Amino acid sequence: MRKKIVIVGGVAGGASAAARLRRLDENCEIILLEKGPYVSFANCGLPYYAGDIIDDREMLFVQTPEKMKKRFAIDIRTRHEVLKVIPEERKVLIKDHQTHEQYEEMYDYLLLSPGSKPIQPPISGLSEVKNIFTLWTVPDVDQIKEYIDRHNPKKAVVIGGGFIGLEMAENLHHLGLDITIVEMADQVMAPLDPEMAMLVHHHLFSKNINLHLNNGVRAFEFIDDQTTQLHLQDGQNLTVDLIILCAGVKPNTSFLKDSGLLLNKRGGIIVNEFMETSIKNIYAVGDAVEITDFITKTPAMIPLAGPANKQGRIAANNIMGRMESYKGTQGTSIVKIFELSVATTGANEKTLKRLNIPYITSLIEANSHATYYPGATSMFIKLLFTPSGKLLGAQIIGGEGVDKRIDVIATTLRQGATVADLEELELAYAPPYSSAKDPVNIAGYVANNIYKGDFKTASYDEIKSFNSKECLILDVREEQEREEGYIPNSLHIPLSILRENMEQLPKDKKIIIYCRSGSRSYLACRILSQNGFVNVKNLMGGYVFYKILSEGQKQDL
Repeated sequence: MRKKIVIVGGVAGGASAAARLRRLDENCEIILLEKGPYVSFANCGLPYYAGDIIDDREMLFVQTPEKMKKRFAIDIRTRHEVLKVIPEERKVLIKDHQTHEQYEEMYDYLLLSPGSKPIQPPISGLSEVKNIFTLWTVPDVDQIKEYIDRHNPKKAVVIGGGFIGLEMAENLHHLGLDITIVEMADQVMAPLDPEMAMLVHHHLFSKNINLHLNNGVRAFEFIDDQTTQLHLQDGQNLTVDLIILCAGVKPNTSFLKDSGLLLNKRGGIIVNEFMETSIKNIYAVGDAVEITDFITKTPAMIPLAGPANKQGRIAANNIMGRMESYKGTQGTSIVKIFELSVATTGANEKTLKRLNIPYITSLIEANSHATYYPGATSMFIKLLFTPSGKLLGAQIIGGEGVDKRIDVIATTLRQGATVADLEELELAYAPPYSSAKDPVNIAGYVANNIYKGDFKTASYDEIKSFNSKECLILDVREEQEREEGYIPNSLHIPLSILRENMEQLPKDKKIIIYCRSGSRSYLACRILSQNGFVNVKNLMGGYVFYKILSEGQKQDL
């Protein structure tokens, strides 16, 4: 019997499922319904087209409806919106936005890939503003570019410091605009832990990007077609001529309200490991589904293109009888923020604390390749792992080579690796690419040393709350380094003469030791701990990390 499969939504999940279905069954009938005008486009590339980094609009289209129809023999209907799903009759109600007619389509299997849509917060005056835009689809970016070309704005506000908000801030800055970011939380990029986010803040400040954190828009005041005043919650006012609203997204599932499908509180479609919904013969994939977090094994919604593509393929396999399970999303992601690459995988501290999952952290600073080969850049690698050493997550911020390292860690994390496993990885080495001990290996060495109890770590927060009666801060760098800056109230004894000067140090106080990045201070910890000092800690990230965080806090709003 010939199967009839109706797919709602294209882009990553729906288009991938359609192509996979055709490869598995040449005879099935596949109808793909897409509300917008484009069936498969690179929405991750939209900010770069807005900023003229990508100058050819056609490069945004992964597949045109015409090419996809010809290649895969799929009935693709763009500008066709599904208004209602009627499972008991196995049919959907559709509106053709070109003819404005409504009609019904029967199905044997229904695959939902409706995606998500930008949140429109209930802010006073929002509907009156003429120069505010969201960025989610090709028509969105077309409107932004048309406005910029016509009105030549000078000042822009980006509301929201997530992936899209930061990418738009960079690309509008590239066009010469004065940029301000307004973010309700106390940091940009929610997947990052606070101290890692501060590295991003510091870099944004260096590019003259204005940050308003712990703040939001109380009201918009319409001045004229090109000018809007934003009244912030802290009483400040901003007058701008372009606003990009990136306040998050929500599942595009309002059409499923009366379908009987099980949805979560956010409107996400609940699916099982086979991407099946609560109703037989209906599958769902992509941004709109609630999946399982790979690390914590808890329900989660993680809207990323890679997982959506995989889910589409798995759903197609299962429709065709090849039972395959989706094992969860670990949230591996990366974003370019000017010269920085910011990458994450797995769980962060906020999630682990919320779920009461015990964890340990480590933090290193390393170079992207051998320092004697020109062009090496610095990166910070933070690992989170269980008290038994099993990896839970990682965050990396730096220049070149961040993508390589996060992918290595993400791969090992997927296999249930421990920090000791990172030590043993054999990774490609030549001076232009890495060091004989790759940063991933070094991260493993440090984390495993912490796990084995070879030394204890101190965080930036411990330095901020420093109490001289209970704690001593020890600088073991050389004199020339000390002259270029140091942590206030720290005692200076270079590592080279530490053994001869241990009598200067109190054994009844906590001693926090730092060097440039943590390597020499680790050795100092080992020296002292083997000479009767019982409360010795190594400052994670060293002076480099401390200085960046200190400067970031001074400028933070």
